[in-house]
Amino acid sequence: MKDKVCFITGATSGIGLATALGLAQLGAAVVLVGRDQARGAAALVRIRDETGSVDARYFPADLSVQGEVRQLVSDFQAHYSRLDVLINNAGAFFHQRQESADGIEMTWALNVLGPFLLTRLLVDRLKVSAPARVLCLSSFVQRWARMHFDDIQGRQRYNRVRAYSQSKLALVLLSYEFARRLEGTGVTVNALDPGLVATGIISGNGNRWWALFQSLANLLAVSPAQGAQACLYLASSPDVSAVTGQYFARGSPVSSSPAADDPLAAQRLWRVCLKMTGEDVAGVDMEQR
Repeated sequence: MKDKVCFITGATSGIGLATALGLAQLGAAVVLVGRDQARGAAALVRIRDETGSVDARYFPADLSVQGEVRQLVSDFQAHYSRLDVLINNAGAFFHQRQESADGIEMTWALNVLGPFLLTRLLVDRLKVSAPARVLCLSSFVQRWARMHFDDIQGRQRYNRVRAYSQSKLALVLLSYEFARRLEGTGVTVNALDPGLVATGIISGNGNRWWALFQSLANLLAVSPAQGAQACLYLASSPDVSAVTGQYFARGSPVSSSPAADDPLAAQRLWRVCLKMTGEDVAGVDMEQR
């Protein structure tokens, strides 16, 4: 991975940080994105101490805020002329319905619109760096989900599990649509289920039953370093350099849920995301460039 630039969201802890450490160990320049600047600084120190790499940079951004996503892309492009790997890892599980600074339900804003907008804004940099790769971290819970296009933000009825699982299904659908639209450009796009990883994503938030559930889940989960192995494989292995539009579980291609294998739903979701991010204003889509 020497001379490769790898951009990882949610990279100050958990799978994201473990992936950044692994890519730095392989010789890549790693770009870390996260909200907490103190954790970002600590992550850089850890990468330098554990890998000896000095080619790491941290950019602060809240990916639920579209203005911050656009500023992040501007800052990144001011420092880097290429992008070889984009890993959309950031995500969260929200126990109560809340809205982002843009007035969008937080699960949808952070887990779906953030990576959608980020990938679209970086797609030209990926193309000129081809062969390049995009990975979107989904979850096994996408198998439980369906798209609620009539209430996508949970305004009529909010359920934390439904909102989270829908967001992970949406990431698979969008990965497939990105792959279709980028076919022939040298940019591959795949979705990934890293398995049950001890990241604390569903921590109780004051609810003792959810805290207990998280504790029990952690007993069955693998470590972030183990969970990151599939990310590292898909980001770096020549074996999958030309593989695109696939869903992987722990590094192996598997079938996604039937709901994800619906190209019409993917195209509908694409249009919804375009509208919600203001990317349809110019009337120019990637296929028309």
